[in-house]
Amino acid sequence: MATLTARYEEIASKISLPRNAVIGGEVVDAKSRQSFETVNPATEAVLTSVTSCGADDIDEAVRSARRAFEGGSWSRANISKRKDVLFKLADLIRANSEELSVLESIDTGKPITDCLNEIGNEVPKFFRWYAELLDKTYGKVAPTDNDVLALVIEEPVGVVGLVLPWNFPLLITAWKVAPALASGCSVVLKPAEQSPLTSIRLAELALEAGLPSGVFNVVPGTGEVAGRALGLHGDVDAVSFTGSSEVGALFLQYASESNLKRVALEMGGKSPLIVLADAEINDDLINHAALAAYWNAGQNCSANMRQLVDVSRRDEFVEKLQVRFKAIKVGNPLDPQTELGPMITRSHRDRVADFIALGRKEGATVIEGPGAPSKGFFVSPILFNDMTPDMTIAKEEIFGPVLGVIAANGAEEALRIACDTKYGLHASIFTRDFSKGYALARRIPCGTVSINSFSEGDVTTPFGGYKLSGSSARDKGLEAMQQYQQTKTIWSAVGNDLYV
Repeated sequence: MATLTARYEEIASKISLPRNAVIGGEVVDAKSRQSFETVNPATEAVLTSVTSCGADDIDEAVRSARRAFEGGSWSRANISKRKDVLFKLADLIRANSEELSVLESIDTGKPITDCLNEIGNEVPKFFRWYAELLDKTYGKVAPTDNDVLALVIEEPVGVVGLVLPWNFPLLITAWKVAPALASGCSVVLKPAEQSPLTSIRLAELALEAGLPSGVFNVVPGTGEVAGRALGLHGDVDAVSFTGSSEVGALFLQYASESNLKRVALEMGGKSPLIVLADAEINDDLINHAALAAYWNAGQNCSANMRQLVDVSRRDEFVEKLQVRFKAIKVGNPLDPQTELGPMITRSHRDRVADFIALGRKEGATVIEGPGAPSKGFFVSPILFNDMTPDMTIAKEEIFGPVLGVIAANGAEEALRIACDTKYGLHASIFTRDFSKGYALARRIPCGTVSINSFSEGDVTTPFGGYKLSGSSARDKGLEAMQQYQQTKTIWSAVGNDLYV
């Protein structure tokens, strides 16, 4: 492993760091020449200065996307051409997956093993999967009288704005860009200012794959400036946003103040993991419970931080979880053995630390995890026992490596506690009785429920939330295409004369 760590560190030292926008097929600086620093959260070292786009740059990117869309080089291209380009892009991502993984690891602090899995496997799969849909989906012929032919077809919505979070930069880029491009849309993408590098690099690879100029534009910048300008732009037909509920509400406001553009939202969560009395507390369950809370250092909107364990099994669960918890390796993200990296920024580290301090104050029993490095934005993982549903740490999204155990007196109480939240993104249930688990899953108001695992599904299954976790729109699956398509009816009078 030391050899692999050295290899990844060498790649990091030699990697070419993208810093400019990609607009109209050109790599360009912001018109204002302003920039912001992107920092390695594991070392606190400045990686590079990235161009900070403003409203003028967003306007240029939207104009470029509109010209490309109206010109038809992609929006009206043959399906075989679109497939070929998306397949080639998938191949280029896989061929460059090691470089992209190191780039994402140093930009976000994500463990390299997670980056390699996501970027080497999942990201190219999304581009291939949506490309494969193109010649396997059909329009409809409506049932009408004999003198009418009514066709129902799907068309690309036009120019779409994609606004990304910082926690899974390239993966969520793929979630949105792949179906948008497969639909024939032109894209203006605003990456999170905390993690812009892999999205910019993807745009460069897309041009290499043969995507026409102007179809895929990447405009790094701050949410307050570039994100707002994209949300307010009157020539953007739809926006897809993943991030906090507070910012999601702003995009609804932007739409109402501009052209009433379509807005798709996937936002925060406070997701429960339920362990019923009949569950077997084995290594598999414990590993999933730890993964549910600590994956990506807890910086995951579907993290199952609230773990509701039947009171008869709570002590056994906590005892075994504590052993797994103590074994978590915290440290250098470029070490393949590292499981938990740093928080994304100093301010976010401080926010998580404040929640941990509040949990102590509220009376939860604190079990300390393995120590974290003193340099970098690290937080030592925390296991709270004796957490109660009324505590702030049981209600608010912490977005850090914090797991809290709540004792539940039976399945009905567990269900009541699980549902007592303003969010509705994800839940996990562990039981030996599938029928009981399925019945419980049907009663939890959230977008995804996994039984006997912690999982968000895969490319084939839609992902999104209820309540403050999101709108009715979904990423992934066939349903993702609905964000980027609009339905048209072509009604034609054909007569009813019969000619032989």
